[in-house]
Amino acid sequence: MGFISSSPATLVLLLLVISSCCFSSTIDAGGIPSTLDGPFKPVTIPLDTSFRGNAVDLPPTDPRVQRNVTGFVPEQISVSLSATHDSVWISWITGDFQIGEEIQPLDPKTVASVVKYGTTNSSLSNVANGNSLVYSQLYPFEGLQNYTSGIIHHVRLQGLNPSTTYFYQCGDPSISAMSDVHSFTTMPASSSQSYPTRIAIVGDLGLTYNTTSTVDHMASNNPDLILLVGDVSYANLYLTNGTGADCYTCAFPDSPIHETHQPRWDYWGRYMQPVISRVPIMVIEGNHELETQVKKKVFESYSARFAFPSEESKSHSTMYYSFNAGGIHFVMLGSYIGYHKKSHQHKWLKKDLASVDRKVTPWVVATWHAPWYSSYAAHYREAECMKVAMEDLLYKHGVDMVFNGHVHAYERSNRVYNYELDPCGPVYITVGDGGNREKMAIPHADEPGNCPDPATTPDQIMGGFCAFNFTSGPAKGSFCWDRQPDYSAYRESSFGHGILEVKNETHALWTWHRNQDMYSSPGDQLYIVRQPEKCPVKAKRRSRLDNPKNQS
Repeated sequence: MGFISSSPATLVLLLLVISSCCFSSTIDAGGIPSTLDGPFKPVTIPLDTSFRGNAVDLPPTDPRVQRNVTGFVPEQISVSLSATHDSVWISWITGDFQIGEEIQPLDPKTVASVVKYGTTNSSLSNVANGNSLVYSQLYPFEGLQNYTSGIIHHVRLQGLNPSTTYFYQCGDPSISAMSDVHSFTTMPASSSQSYPTRIAIVGDLGLTYNTTSTVDHMASNNPDLILLVGDVSYANLYLTNGTGADCYTCAFPDSPIHETHQPRWDYWGRYMQPVISRVPIMVIEGNHELETQVKKKVFESYSARFAFPSEESKSHSTMYYSFNAGGIHFVMLGSYIGYHKKSHQHKWLKKDLASVDRKVTPWVVATWHAPWYSSYAAHYREAECMKVAMEDLLYKHGVDMVFNGHVHAYERSNRVYNYELDPCGPVYITVGDGGNREKMAIPHADEPGNCPDPATTPDQIMGGFCAFNFTSGPAKGSFCWDRQPDYSAYRESSFGHGILEVKNETHALWTWHRNQDMYSSPGDQLYIVRQPEKCPVKAKRRSRLDNPKNQS
């Protein structure tokens, strides 16, 4: 797997792992390297040409994506987190979508948004009410089919206990349109001593037979939380009539607008329900969620279908937000909304990071879609302007890990800051290998003939150009390295997902699983170790909401 041999730092880590009072069980760290052993010599795993998988979308006839309820009985049920452990969101859809030239949106006021819940499946004595909406995807051209969704419901449950399993039903009891009983488990309270057991992280998922393999592998690891770092349904690979292609611009060059077949979102929600109706999922937007329509509206489906703790985390935008899960503070950033230093997102990020009390949430994990540190030719240095605007903030506040998608492959960095190895920089991990229909990223920018023309690298959505030739280091004077960059520790083109297990306030185990392997076999594995004494971050005073004693 490209790991270096055990070092004294690894042996120290083993002793720390075994002796830690915070572990639920003894962990054998023998043979697993840690960031204390780094920086690592760059490793590239050769492409396994026998594995490409079946990168074909599930058809509408697949039973897993068909509507299996009638009337206003809920479907596409999902759970997502609020900003703190004592609150979650339950979301679902009632009524079927409509697509065609003549559509009449459903009236959200005709169906109530109710969740009954409790700590046993036979006593759902608590009741919460929420809100509902309908969104449409409309096109101003003759022959294109418009779309309107079913009624989308979001209900926030509050006053929940930490690390507790709750059972729930959702729907409208007044018309006997209630779901089956489902369950979820709340996150631990914010504390340096408590963490979710396993967090699944995946990107660029789509709805192919590769996707089903990824989701099956991911579910087998029994995650407590799922992070989806952009590019969800890939509905925009289709015309409104349902005709699809691997390359939209190649297959449909004469289309008057970049159409999108919205029923793919409904198929995705139905397929994912067995998992995300019990495991909370947190999503951030990718470029495939843009979906421009009439009046230049964008990100309508993404913003409508998922519940976000935006208001709770003071962002007031579905495109970026934050939340706590035990002793971890997650920052979900938007690659496709203003990020320059005068933007609302940048100002919000500065306040959010400054408010984190590292004595309560020692770990800070950031995610967004387009990676800053990727050595693949695909999307090479595309997000450089975002990096220039925000990297200093993340470094100053001691962000520990960053997860991205967009590039359809796997890559893990050494600790890095401004392209230079830095023991206090974050570890950047690209997991854009969830299984989507588009081709896998294989060529590397450092290989002969693969360095992109700089003129092709600006972000096509946000605009701007910040990726100039390197002015120092081994790549000085060049746009690309002539070998695998020092910041790139491990890279491999394969489909898969990752599992993050935070063990205590200084040690976290990261494991990347490839789809072609057995469920329990790691493709890449590393202990990420915080060194607060070496890389200090000024601790903030504990707020009332951060104190578990003040929470119900």
